[in-house]
Amino acid sequence: MTSNDKPKDGSEEPRPASPRGRQASRQAPQPVESRPRRYMVAALPQPHPAAPGAAAPALDGDTVRRLLEDDPEVRVLRRLRGTAGNPGAQAPGFPAVVVAEMTAEHAEALRRQYPQLYFERDRLLTYSDVPQPPRRRRPAPAVVPPGVESTFAFLIRDADGTPLPGASVLVTGHGWPAQTSTGADGRAVVTMVGETPESITGVTVRPRSGYWSVHIDRPALSTTRDNLIEPMRLSETFSGFPGKQVFGWGQQAMNLDRLPPTLRGAGVRIAIIDSGADVRHPDLRDRVRAGVDLVGGEPDGWSVDAAYHGSHCAAVVSGADDGRGVVGFAVEAEVHACKIFPGGRFSDLIEALDYCVEQRIDVVNLSLASRHHSPLVAAKIEQAREAGVACVVAAGNDGGPVGFPGILPGVLTVAAVGKVDAFPPGTAHEAEIRGPMTGDGYFSPRFTCHGPEIDVCAPGVAVLSAVPPDGYAALDGTSMAAPHVAGLAALVLAHHGDFRGPYSGRDARRVDHLFHIIRSSCVPLNLGDLHRTGAGMPNALRALAPALAQITPEPVEADTLLGQLTAEMTGAGLLVPAVWGPGGESGHTGQGGQAGPGAQSGMPPQAAYGASTTANGPVPGGLVTGGRRGRATATGGGVPPADQGGAPGGAGTRGKRGGTAAARPYATGPGAAGRASGGPAGDVPGGPRTANGTPAGGTGPAGGEQAAMAWLTDEMRAAGLLGEDPADPVE
Repeated sequence: MTSNDKPKDGSEEPRPASPRGRQASRQAPQPVESRPRRYMVAALPQPHPAAPGAAAPALDGDTVRRLLEDDPEVRVLRRLRGTAGNPGAQAPGFPAVVVAEMTAEHAEALRRQYPQLYFERDRLLTYSDVPQPPRRRRPAPAVVPPGVESTFAFLIRDADGTPLPGASVLVTGHGWPAQTSTGADGRAVVTMVGETPESITGVTVRPRSGYWSVHIDRPALSTTRDNLIEPMRLSETFSGFPGKQVFGWGQQAMNLDRLPPTLRGAGVRIAIIDSGADVRHPDLRDRVRAGVDLVGGEPDGWSVDAAYHGSHCAAVVSGADDGRGVVGFAVEAEVHACKIFPGGRFSDLIEALDYCVEQRIDVVNLSLASRHHSPLVAAKIEQAREAGVACVVAAGNDGGPVGFPGILPGVLTVAAVGKVDAFPPGTAHEAEIRGPMTGDGYFSPRFTCHGPEIDVCAPGVAVLSAVPPDGYAALDGTSMAAPHVAGLAALVLAHHGDFRGPYSGRDARRVDHLFHIIRSSCVPLNLGDLHRTGAGMPNALRALAPALAQITPEPVEADTLLGQLTAEMTGAGLLVPAVWGPGGESGHTGQGGQAGPGAQSGMPPQAAYGASTTANGPVPGGLVTGGRRGRATATGGGVPPADQGGAPGGAGTRGKRGGTAAARPYATGPGAAGRASGGPAGDVPGGPRTANGTPAGGTGPAGGEQAAMAWLTDEMRAAGLLGEDPADPVE
């Protein structure tokens, strides 16, 4: 009995498995037999189909369980309780399900004997990440004598000679691939039957954390010495990482880094149904606060992640904004971890979704897939949708049609895209590049599943995130793309006004409207096939535009603002430093190189944040480094342009989201919408002037801002940076 086979309702005690018993079992060999199959068995709702000429009595969950427990050819594992339908919902209640093992022949016999029972295979689910580069199609190789075998020894270490234990080494040839992992000394040995050094087509090395992967096509391997491979540290690409916090390239592409720091997802609950989330990690320690272990049944088992997969997804969604490592989308959302891997099955997914409904989860990230359809899982997902639970699902990674449950209409299905300058050459990520490509370097990777069911696409190649116990790794997969969208969905639910008004109820309308907003925010990617990208890549600025319209800069005293502008113009060579005599009129000394407001007065905030945004994202590649989100300072003083680092092909020099508290003094309130939509503050460039043509000072903070902006306009026009004002009369 594996750990995933444990009864979960106490109906059956697990068999004792002492070390001595296991050793005795190994010493006494037994014939290998086929495993029994696992089934989910439920009573069909009434009216149920009866056998011709026979009346089949109605059955309930307790009766089904007793019937199967009394059958000597059936082993009952656990029971999933039934749930009633949501009031006013179209979806019916969910039946009680008995999970049991039996042979396929016996299951068919029970089907015939009890036509009022429903039998469904309880199949295994798979992660939606990419364990190895896809094998390219090639002509059939020459036949290699079966007695031939080659042994290859690998030494995996970094450039400083430090061995890398636990690194995965995959060797592919004309036959079956071989995979192993390195020991404490960084060494690994692979023996391949039917292969020679010349028939090996590729070697891929994936360190556990801290390093980029390595992929070598047609490697020149030796069978007589160690084959040395030296992966590159992540810190060689991202200076100061992980001591310095970075935004992922995907977060930049979706404009997360251009949102103000007030939008952080507070009040929303997110569930990661995966392999758990290791709360020892600094980016997850105070972020993942609750969960359930459906693998081992341990009270805190959800906080342990042996597969690394769930932790990686959780940090993309909500990694801590603590000034180091990575940062997530919804850093103040409440995150739950539902552990179903390793060994996750359809029945585990059903039980995890029950937990989500009970805990009033808002968004569920499902980075998993199957090649088989499950009517019971489909019914549970629809019941969750009717309860207001939004499921964001990875499309799958075998390069074929979209997997289940991504094919269901009630979920948001996410494909993966990559960007060529987001990773160094020679990595396994490079092996996923597939044409065509946009001018900014976006591509649809080979692994991503595709089809008409794809709703949106999101970054899923070389995604940097947290892995246990305290490291970081860049992984590929639609598993990595789905958390980007789940995190954005949490921000929309937390801050979009529609979910505090007409769509505040926990029902299917709420979920459908959320998905509509995300699809409507997408920027299309022209990669030659809409079935690989759907509506395109979601854009955080577009999705949260109504929330941004409620945010305006706080008033700034005219003296302070003009001093900052004067210093900036002087530093740019547009003004000659003035010598002020005693009693001078200005009083603006040009001092104070502190960064000014990020959004200019009179400009709608979304225009400031979204300036120079292109169809394929604002930042060319790599990661933006800096301090804590909303606290990075602008260098050199002065006012940073709203679109700094935003043009495609530019140098992503923008600091962390929101700037410093002094540089971006955001305020929300009843008057914010009026300021954003226009009005006096929006009429500054052609604003009031004195009789001699100088800007009128106005009264109060608004008047000071008008004067400052009008002055700046005149100075830039005098310097030839602006054309003549069309509103001025022609002399």
